Amino acid sequence: MSLLRSAATISGLTLLSRITGLIRDILIARTFGASPFTDAFWVAFRIPNLLRRLFAEGAFSQAFVPILGEQKAKQTPEHVKTLLDHVAMVLFFTLFIVTLLGIIGAPIVVWITATGMKENAGLQETIWMTRVMFPYILCMSLVAFASGVLNTWKKFAIPAFTPVLLNLSMIFACFFLVGLFAQPIYALAVGVMIGGIAQLIVQWIALAKIGLLPSFRHNLKEAWADPHVKRIIKLMGPAILGVSVAQISILINTNIATWLPSGSVTWLSFADRLMEFPTALLGIAIGTVLLPSLTAANTKGDIENYSQLLDWGLRLVFLLGLPCVLGLALLSEGLVASLFHYGAFSHQDVLMTKTAVFAYAIGLIGILSVKILAPGFYAKQDIRTPVKIAIMVLISTQVFNLIFVPFFAHAGLALSVGLGASMNALCLYIGLRRRGAYLSRTSWLPFFIRLFPALLLLGLWLYYAQQFIDWQMLDPHSINHWLGLKIAQWLGHLSWIPSASRIMALIIVLLGSMLIYFASLFIIGFRIRDFTRVR
Repeated sequence: MSLLRSAATISGLTLLSRITGLIRDILIARTFGASPFTDAFWVAFRIPNLLRRLFAEGAFSQAFVPILGEQKAKQTPEHVKTLLDHVAMVLFFTLFIVTLLGIIGAPIVVWITATGMKENAGLQETIWMTRVMFPYILCMSLVAFASGVLNTWKKFAIPAFTPVLLNLSMIFACFFLVGLFAQPIYALAVGVMIGGIAQLIVQWIALAKIGLLPSFRHNLKEAWADPHVKRIIKLMGPAILGVSVAQISILINTNIATWLPSGSVTWLSFADRLMEFPTALLGIAIGTVLLPSLTAANTKGDIENYSQLLDWGLRLVFLLGLPCVLGLALLSEGLVASLFHYGAFSHQDVLMTKTAVFAYAIGLIGILSVKILAPGFYAKQDIRTPVKIAIMVLISTQVFNLIFVPFFAHAGLALSVGLGASMNALCLYIGLRRRGAYLSRTSWLPFFIRLFPALLLLGLWLYYAQQFIDWQMLDPHSINHWLGLKIAQWLGHLSWIPSASRIMALIIVLLGSMLIYFASLFIIGFRIRDFTRVR
């Protein structure tokens, strides 16, 4: 399977995840709006998510996947299976203890995370939901273990699909569990735990099918003594520091948001959901398929192939990421209004979320590039360099917060994150070049010159389209005038016209954007075959 096909598989399934995630957030926005209680849920949900990224998808994956790939290439299947058993045991018991401590110490954790929350404005609700959702970190750590194994064996589909299960369980909670609780928002916390368990079951079934389901029959002391487990733990030390720096930045931003006007945490969460579309479809998908290939190239000492892989990833990031920047920036109000402006989600909520989306768009290329460049270090089992860069970025991000938050409030937090990520990407790029690990063969200036006309036409189309649409006060007759379609007038007789007309207009604008951009690329001379192979 080619890298592009693997990335496309992950992107397609990730798209399904993001679509179900949008449906989930639309239901949350319609049902609960932006209030102290929704802020309480997003704060409580962010706590296990921070730890998940720290212990599971972050530090653990960065340390585990390169060593697993190395052992798979050099050792017998029996030796690899024993390693998997040992790693799974150590991971489970460590995170089990962390989970217990988190449940017991939930009030302290919430106080550290959200010092701006008041007793009468969601504090107790946050503590309750934090306790309910803390075991999610245990489930997702074992899911991250399974994903690392499946991705190393080039089984990318199941890990990319399982996040859909979390979204479906939360959608189920919105429909069927809300009435079971005196405080309806509690249903979402229960839905998160159902989703975590479902993801774990599906991924471990996938491990069983390829004969790699870990066994817990070994002695825990024996597992700790395994030299490869010790290597993973040793690598996880700086990796935890590196990932924790990024999570500390998110933690600080969440804390600052709790001091801003009520609803700020929710506005940022919904803006982050829109920003995650391109981040997951491009950055995470490409980075996921790159890491095993980069590890294999590094193991063989093939610097040429290693560099070509990074070139391939960066070319795709710019080719597909730059139009996403334009889309998020110029279509921010259309996206937010079409998806969330229903029920309890007010006109003011749309405006506040829109500014955060625009701010995130400024740093999107930096966020995507980090997902490509950081695996270049992880494949070499060099985690210390990204850690040093991350510490510098953390400091810089907080300086940005001091500058931008007084002027732009919650949007200043989003802008600081994007600018920090851009600095991170630049430093990673310079680091790889200076150590001679990345010898780029792409002529970047001609590449961007060829790309510019397509981006210009896309930007003009998006700007032109906005002149005809008032996304929040959408009138079907204005659409009829703009599109020349009688169907809009017919839709005006239906009670769900606001949602129908917005969604119809958004779909047409997006389809027009895709047609203009990709047709322009084809005319300019870009071809799919240029990206189906590493050259």
